[in-house]
Amino acid sequence: MEISDKLLEINIEAETTEGIVKKIHKVIGGTITERWGEHILTIDNDIAQGNIRFINFEWGVDLLEYDITFHKDIVLVMDASSFCPMRFLYCLQGYIGHRFEIDKNLKKIEQFQSVITSNKDGGTSYAYLPKDIKLEINVIQITRRKFLKKRLNDVSLLNDRLHEVFIDTDHENRFRFFGSVDLKLADKISALRNVKQKGMIRILLIEGLVYQILSMHILNHKREINDNHPNTSLLKRELKQIRKIAKKIQKDVSLPYNLEQLSEECGLSQAKLQEGFKLLYTRTVTEYIRHARLEAARDLLRNSDMNVSEVVYTIGFSSRSYFSKIFKNKYKISPSEFKHKIESENAVEVIAKKI
Repeated sequence: MEISDKLLEINIEAETTEGIVKKIHKVIGGTITERWGEHILTIDNDIAQGNIRFINFEWGVDLLEYDITFHKDIVLVMDASSFCPMRFLYCLQGYIGHRFEIDKNLKKIEQFQSVITSNKDGGTSYAYLPKDIKLEINVIQITRRKFLKKRLNDVSLLNDRLHEVFIDTDHENRFRFFGSVDLKLADKISALRNVKQKGMIRILLIEGLVYQILSMHILNHKREINDNHPNTSLLKRELKQIRKIAKKIQKDVSLPYNLEQLSEECGLSQAKLQEGFKLLYTRTVTEYIRHARLEAARDLLRNSDMNVSEVVYTIGFSSRSYFSKIFKNKYKISPSEFKHKIESENAVEVIAKKI
């Protein structure tokens, strides 16, 4: 990873995630807005274009996300004297560099890679953000002392090495774990970024996804430490191609997809395509297509004025009876009953607003 000699250095001495973003804001400009506890720094100038958002949850868990392109090489110099969280980082798009002050060489964090880091008290971490590269970075930051006060956080269930890091509340040791490529995390983080609801419901949904992502980081660490990650013959580029096919299916579920056509389109054998879908989504290609259509159908029934027959046609099914059968099998309620339930809830909400 090459970094220009002419980089912009941002020195960060902060006590919270909010303090980190405010330090960045002071140097690169932009505007910070807040709604329902969600803070967004929006930048559009000669230094950067995009946004950085953060949300503070209870019990020492914070979400920090970058969706930004820098026009200069940036290095964040983070002093761990006052704020020394555990960081669970995932690179959804682009790449970044990382090193502690004791390191001679920069460690590259690749796209789709998960990383866990924690510095020692008084140490310094360096995060290198390259220019002209679209960055989508998800960071979950854990303040250990607060986190361990939560009764449900039984860290004794973690493997020995990660357990030691969680209970190091005095920040006496450094820790760094670079995981392998994980596309399941990519889909979960994409879902977090695409939450459409507003207000309190939005924050609750985001918080739930944050804990799911944190759990996946921890499970991935356990699998890799125990050398128990799934065996596959698929290459990284082939897994990316499979994820691309899955996103295409999600984007337009109505098209008449089939295994042979998708295999020809992505240039992978049908066997590799099936292997990839089972690895990434625990479903065959056909099961994944059906799952995507049912999810789309549920969204249409909830958020549109379409009746059940119109939804069936829109998502690419030809038989209403078959659709009703598999919908009820999946969601334990028929499409008609689900539609009626949503309409009743909406009517109650309208009446409540008028009172």
